Amino acid sequence: MDAFSGWLLRTWYSRYPVWFFIPFAWLFWLLTGMRQALYTLGILGTAPLRLPVVVIGNISVGGTGKTPFTVWLATALTGKGRKVGIVTRGYGGASMKPMLVTPDSDVKLAGDEAVLLARRTGLPVACAADRPAAVELLASRYTLDVILSDDGLQHYRMPRAMEIVLLDGERGLGNGWLLPAGPLRETEHRLETVDLVVIKRTGAARFSWPDAFYMPLAAATAVSLADGKRVPLSEFNGQAVHVVAGIGNPEQFFSTLAQAGLQVKSHPMPDHAVLHPADLDFPGTAPVFMTEKDAVKCRGMALTRHWYVEAAADFNPADQEAILARVDQAVAAWRVD
Repeated sequence: MDAFSGWLLRTWYSRYPVWFFIPFAWLFWLLTGMRQALYTLGILGTAPLRLPVVVIGNISVGGTGKTPFTVWLATALTGKGRKVGIVTRGYGGASMKPMLVTPDSDVKLAGDEAVLLARRTGLPVACAADRPAAVELLASRYTLDVILSDDGLQHYRMPRAMEIVLLDGERGLGNGWLLPAGPLRETEHRLETVDLVVIKRTGAARFSWPDAFYMPLAAATAVSLADGKRVPLSEFNGQAVHVVAGIGNPEQFFSTLAQAGLQVKSHPMPDHAVLHPADLDFPGTAPVFMTEKDAVKCRGMALTRHWYVEAAADFNPADQEAILARVDQAVAAWRVD
């Protein structure tokens, strides 16, 4: 992670914003508020879609657990007999048009999160900056009951049956300011309009919200990039390891491995960073760990010392059933306009 990015994150999650960003934050608030109002008033129209969409998004930048939650929800709905598809922006991918994503898709075209979702779920996945176009691509190729949109809360042209917002329980809303003075894409009041708030809990949850669900993340399995071998993360207890992370909150990943008993030498990278062999080449023979999102970009250059940690949402049974009931209710109530 470069020095500027690190400094910016520290200011976002400190108590006060940097003063010279404040005018730009007010401008951001004005422009985004006007845009949302134009859709609310019907001046800007939404795309006609044939399927109900459940948006899984955030109002803050990065690191809230959207992808693990999307994997969990897609798997849980499939287990209840729903035919589920997933759309995502394909951030970091070079494709300029909607594309179907498979577990073997080129990460450079589809983006790391899209390929990860295809590999973890085995479900139909499409990516596009134009999310309604991705939804229509899936609808034209598959018989589906519901689409999950990984991100897209602010993509108002896409109608939605339900909005689920993910938040980081440790970081919360940071200093509470909009970009670029703070980490927020929308103000805290947006949380009052969504259907469900889920708070990622990886340590001491400092942030709470009325009626929110709390999502523990289990990180107990290490997977070899070289051959797919799966072993308990506890097998590396006490070992010195290098840890590479190109995600929204790399420090949280480093802390998770340290709490699991690993002696961590951290190597933070920018979110969605393109990794090269040199980024994974360290002196000695110590294991090199990374996130699953980073791992999908590194399979072609993996050595036996390269591992990733599989993170999974771990709701208690009561919360799981309550969330699924809310989603089922929203999907059942959806109607084509």
